[in-house]
Amino acid sequence: MKIALVHKRLDLNGGTERDLFKTAEGLRDLGHNVHLFCGEFRVAAPLGVTPQRIPLLRLGRTARLLSMALGAPKMIAQASCDLVLSFDRMPDCDVLRCGGGTHRGFLSRLAGEGGALARLWPSISPYHRTLLALEKRQFHSSRLKKIIAVSAEVKRDIMSNYGVASDKISVLYNGVDERRFHPDTRARSGQALRARWNIPPDAPLVLFVGSGFRRKGLDRLLSIWNSSKFARTYLLIVGSDARLGRYRSWADAVAPGRIVFAGRQDEIEKYYGAADVAALPSLQEAFGNVVIEALASGLPVLVSRAVGAAEILSGSLAGGIVERPDDAAEISAKLVSLLDKAREAAVRQEARSIAEGYSWESHFHGLDTLLREVKASPIGRVC
Repeated sequence: MKIALVHKRLDLNGGTERDLFKTAEGLRDLGHNVHLFCGEFRVAAPLGVTPQRIPLLRLGRTARLLSMALGAPKMIAQASCDLVLSFDRMPDCDVLRCGGGTHRGFLSRLAGEGGALARLWPSISPYHRTLLALEKRQFHSSRLKKIIAVSAEVKRDIMSNYGVASDKISVLYNGVDERRFHPDTRARSGQALRARWNIPPDAPLVLFVGSGFRRKGLDRLLSIWNSSKFARTYLLIVGSDARLGRYRSWADAVAPGRIVFAGRQDEIEKYYGAADVAALPSLQEAFGNVVIEALASGLPVLVSRAVGAAEILSGSLAGGIVERPDDAAEISAKLVSLLDKAREAAVRQEARSIAEGYSWESHFHGLDTLLREVKASPIGRVC
């Protein structure tokens, strides 16, 4: 098939952007003719994939949002594709991949945690009003035949906020590169990376990966790090945030020398190899690639129930799910428990075994089957 993949940006930094890149590669390798329609290319498209740039207005994010939603369908129509798979808010597509949940649901959670301004702002912000209008059109589009949700939690979010029928939404979890993320990395580079960041070789080490620290739950970790339970434990933070200075000051006050900010890192697999536990106590996370990458690396994971990938945890590793993420006592107790058993061979193997059920190869075969079913549907429609 000739397939159009659509998103505002091709990049390797954000989770959705990386998933888009991997999807282009995966569908290409399965023999499809893949065309990438993006408003911005920050990296080159994969070999064998045709890039096509969508002209966007540079007059602010609302203008960019509208020019993407209105301009992309016209440009894609000229390419005579068999099927359009959108990773973005674009009403005219055959299949929508919902990798971040609904914006309406996100704003509702934000309003619940904020004050009066947080509740009022979406109703007066041109950007939020435009985004919500596009989102509503997209989920109620007569052209849309199938929605791919990256977790059951995202599926519930869509059904709750937009009344979409259950059978129109398929859950397809993200995959993981089992060769890149592997327990053997610990022996190859774990100690060298600890030495690079002045972390003692035998010190318990918790890894936090993500940008947008508050949403990812870093505040929740920092709030417990002055406890005597973590007197020897180090926290290694990979990622960035607009308020980095504030977080550094907080860390210095809480546990000077034991909270390390590493910034963005390309060879993230080495950081999993150095850690004992990965932590992602997010406020909201549609899936959380960090979870499956950590599992593939042999690490148990602390996650809030709001993280979609919590759904794949089973056995003893399900004990890392935090049901009340604002309860510091629960986070502390579960993190202590994970650290106590993190270096046991059986625990590491259990983590690896879960991840082995979610390879990218399996993911793309599932996606291929879904797309072929949509194309063969008697109500299907080409671009």
